Order: sequence, then structure tokens, then C-alpha cells
Amino acid sequence: MQITSIEVRAGLARRRLLAGGAAWALAAAAGAKPAGPGEEVHRVQVWKGPACACCKDWIAHLEAHGFQVVSVSDSGNTEARKRLGIDLKYGSCHTALVGGYALEGHVPASDIRRLLRERPKAIGLVVPAMPLGSPGMDGPAYGRKQPYDVLLLAQDGSARVYQSYR
Repeated sequence: MQITSIEVRAGLARRRLLAGGAAWALAAAAGAKPAGPGEEVHRVQVWKGPACACCKDWIAHLEAHGFQVVSVSDSGNTEARKRLGIDLKYGSCHTALVGGYALEGHVPASDIRRLLRERPKAIGLVVPAMPLGSPGMDGPAYGRKQPYDVLLLAQDGSARVYQSYR
């Protein structure tokens, strides 16, 4: 029996549809809000080390919430952090760029959507260190949760609390 290219393409299309449906179902079950009809899909560029598991989990969190992620896995995020104007005191394991804003650390997708909706004059959002319970640092492998703040990093380098999680 010979399989035609049309049958192969149809099989791939079915798999993509099922994978997309499964991702949407997982996101919905987890309380995620994928991009809805008419809602813009934002592209996020992430700089991280090649073997960082929590970075991969944070990327999966963003994708489950409708973001399109392009990951640069090289020597880490030090150069990206400097280039985007994020002081080392706000550092974490990955740095990202979305809609002209810098992101540092395990910033929840809901706060990124709010940032892109409100468009404040700022460098971006940061979650310093790697607090347990933040996206990518959550789940059974991490155990407990820690309270943490998402900070809005102003253009002068100062920061204020944008959202608290307790």
C-alpha cells in the first residue's frame, strides 16, 4: 500500500488540529486564557540558557496563554538584560522582549497582557529572582508557594509594584 502526499498532509493537519486542541484544553483546565477571537497574538522573544527547565516551563505558560514564543538558547540572558536596560538587581534566569517591553523572570501572562493593553511609559516588567509559585516555578516539583511582586520598571530605572501575588 502506497501513501500519497495528500494523505500525509491530511494526517499532519489532523495531528496539528489535535495538538492545538489539546493545548487549548490544557490551558482552559489550568485557568489559562488563550488569545480569543480578534485578540492580537503577541510574539515574545526569550533569551535563556539552553538547559534551564523553569525557563521552558515559563515559555509553555506563555504559549498556553496565546503568546507566540521564539527562544534564543545560547549563553544565557546577561547580554539581553544589559541591552534592554534591566539592572542586575532585578535579574532572573531569562529575559524577554514583547511589544517593545522588556520582561525579566517569571512574569505571569495576565500581567504581560495588561502591560500591552495599558502601554505605560516603562522599560517593562520584572519578577526578581525565581519565586516559588510564579509561572514556570510552580507545580508539584516545586512544592510550596512564596509571595512575590511583579514590578513595573520605569525608564529611569526605578520600580514600583505592578501586581502582588500572595
